[in-house]
Amino acid sequence: MAANPARTAPRPAVTTAHRSPSSLDYYLVLPRPDDPDPTTAVGGLVVEEFTRQHDHVSTGLDSAGWTPAAGWWSSASLSRGIRTDPDTLTRVVPTSRAEAESHYRALGGGHLPDDTVLRTYFLDHQPIATAAPLRLGPAQPPAGCHERRVYRILFAKDLSAAQVTSLRASWGTPVDGTSASAASGHLAKGGDQFGWELRQVGHLRAWALDVTVLMGAAADDAVGPTLSDLTAVLRQHGLIPVTTERFC
Repeated sequence: MAANPARTAPRPAVTTAHRSPSSLDYYLVLPRPDDPDPTTAVGGLVVEEFTRQHDHVSTGLDSAGWTPAAGWWSSASLSRGIRTDPDTLTRVVPTSRAEAESHYRALGGGHLPDDTVLRTYFLDHQPIATAAPLRLGPAQPPAGCHERRVYRILFAKDLSAAQVTSLRASWGTPVDGTSASAASGHLAKGGDQFGWELRQVGHLRAWALDVTVLMGAAADDAVGPTLSDLTAVLRQHGLIPVTTERFC
């Protein structure tokens, strides 16, 4: 995992963008195929966090990478490469903080800093273009709801048949469901109704999770956490989030 072009941490990052209350995203970086040490299982770590608008649409991405040789560093090209470069995609694996801590310690980093400190290593922000929501579906929400929203969360990498089966079981996807989506689910939370469908998109390995929210609660307090929870489930199955868009 090359650190150039990059900015070396630590140095406080300055940003006024709204951040999700969820924890940071952690990734393991596997060695290159030509790595001279065949016993090295993990070569480094990447930590990321999306910045978002008030309605939970992605506006940017911050990241920091760490290797035993280079320490902590930050580069916007790192975030892009994780999602667009095929070679990098195969070497980056979503993980939990607990597993990241274990590998960080094993690689000689000691105690992994907490999230507050890790955010100070985000020195090179990657903006994500946004646009006004497109209107898809009916303009008026159904009776009992005051607003209808549709979100699309895009993911890089691919899912195996076994992973899709696991998602279908976890989400309670009907056995005789439509073939338009690989897996689907629904949830009632905080007075809101959530329904989602996962489908493969594009010509390359990419997936989209389309989430429809029928809002019955006065505020959208349940929307952000639910989108984060769904994203976390797909990260646990190996996908890498790219952005969250809103259609209406």
